[in-house]
Parts: sequence; structure tokens; C-alpha cells
Amino acid sequence: MIEQLPEALILKILSSLPTKTVLSTSSLSKEWQSRWKSVPKFEFNSEDYESEHQTFPEVVSKSFFSSEAAVLDCFHLTCGSDQVDPVDVVHWIDTAFARQLRPLVLDFISDDDEYFVFTSRLCNCDTLETLKLGSMIIVDVSSPGSMKSLKTLHTYAWYQNDESILNLLSSCRILEELVVGRSAEHTVSFFTIEVPSLKRLVIYDDNSCTEFFGYTIVAPSLKYLKIEELRCPQFSLNAPDLVEANIAGVSSGINESLASVRRLFLDLSPSEVTLFIFPLDFFVLLSQCFVCIVNNLISCIDS
Repeated sequence: MIEQLPEALILKILSSLPTKTVLSTSSLSKEWQSRWKSVPKFEFNSEDYESEHQTFPEVVSKSFFSSEAAVLDCFHLTCGSDQVDPVDVVHWIDTAFARQLRPLVLDFISDDDEYFVFTSRLCNCDTLETLKLGSMIIVDVSSPGSMKSLKTLHTYAWYQNDESILNLLSSCRILEELVVGRSAEHTVSFFTIEVPSLKRLVIYDDNSCTEFFGYTIVAPSLKYLKIEELRCPQFSLNAPDLVEANIAGVSSGINESLASVRRLFLDLSPSEVTLFIFPLDFFVLLSQCFVCIVNNLISCIDS
């Protein structure tokens, strides 16, 4: 029955399946031997490829070499750092970039502290719209690249130095969403986020390293801010158009103006509340809300 469907719909169905399943369809019939080659999506997980005949890098390389898709809608790579050669990974990414890649997701797993290095060379793809970097990656960007279509960046990576952060973000001219996840990283002193186009920022940071001093954020277009597990001593925020803030687990002082915030969600312990300094406008707004609540209660009692 599936043969009766339009070819475009068949490819859409195949694009929703894991790449391993898509590759296996080549054995269905003669008509299906080459159909997988037009699927514009590659999602590889090394745990799914345990074969005596082919290694995981051989499977990925052969798939890229045989693919006939002119445009790639996604390239998602999950593997152990000790299972692939970094040279092969860079070659796969270069191949995906040449085919107008849109989302790129890199997630490495290693028990031996082997990291994949994300360099300036990989910051050049003008069709890339989404970039997600996992925790076993070191961002070493010595100069800004060009990712002029990138709107979404999720990074749980380590950074070679402060400049690598600046250069990575400078490569994203229209970035709108940034998710930063950090833990025990000692290579950065200040995490500077200066992105005029940024609208949504999420920070998960339980890094208590004494060499890390804090965040400097300049985001004039920022509308939504979420912070969890912030332990650094300094936090500077310049976001005059901020509408909503969700703050939890903060053990450092945030004394920036939140006068423009319309919705504020706090999940703080009593000790953390003392570190959170609210602007005068916030207390005025809070008192007005309290008066309204009291008046409504009195009205309900009278009625």
C-alpha cells in the first residue's frame, strides 16, 4: 500500500524514522534499494551499530558517500569519542555543510575524558539554523566564523578560553535562542553573552570553580530569561525589554533591574532570597497586586 503514496510523502515518512531503519529498507525490494539515498536526514548513534562486517565510521561514511539528497534537513551524531577519528567527524560535518545543512547536533560520550574539538573551521555554514553541542566537546574558536542563518544554539560544551565564547557567538548574527549548560569548567573567567538579536536565554550552571567569576550579559532584545543553579560571584545583566524571568537555585547576587519584567517566577531558599535584590518598581508592583487581592477578598466576604 505504501507504494501507492506520492514519492514526497514516502520520503517524509522515512525522514521520521531512525537512520538505521531507513537503511534497512534497501532490502525490501528492488524499488527500495536506492530510495533511502534521497532521505534528507542522518541520525547516527554508535550504540545502534554493532556489526562484525562494518565499523560505525564505515557505516556513516558509506551513507554520506551514497546519499543523493541535495539538502540535508538534519545531521545528528551520537557516539563515543574513542569510537571515531576526529578527522572523520570533521569530514562528515564538511559534507553536511556542503549540502546546505540546517540542524547539527553533536553528542559525544567518553569514559576517558576524550573530547572532540569544535574549531573555527566548523563555524562556517550560512544555511545552519540550529546547533547543539554536547558536554564532551571543547569549543576552540580563535576567530569569528559565519553562521548567518543560525537562530538556535544549545551548548553544554567546555571552552578553550573566554575568547572562544565571544567568537562563537559573534558568528551568529541573528541568534534568538541560547541555552548554556555548564559544570566543573575551569578554563573560563567570564562568560560574556553580547547578542543584540537574542530573545530567549536559559542558563544551567552548577559550576563552583573559584577561577570562574561570572556572567556578563548584554541582550537588548531579550524577552525570556531562565536561570538555574547559578553559583558564580558576579552576574551582570543588561536586558531592558525583559518580559519574563524564571530563577531557581541561585547562590550568587543578582542585583540588576528587573523593572520591565511582567512575569517573575522564583524558586529560592531563604538564604538565596537574601542574595536577590529587587528593584523598587518591583515592590511597588507587588504591593499593588497585594492590595488588589485583599480588596477582592473583602468583596467576596461582603457578598
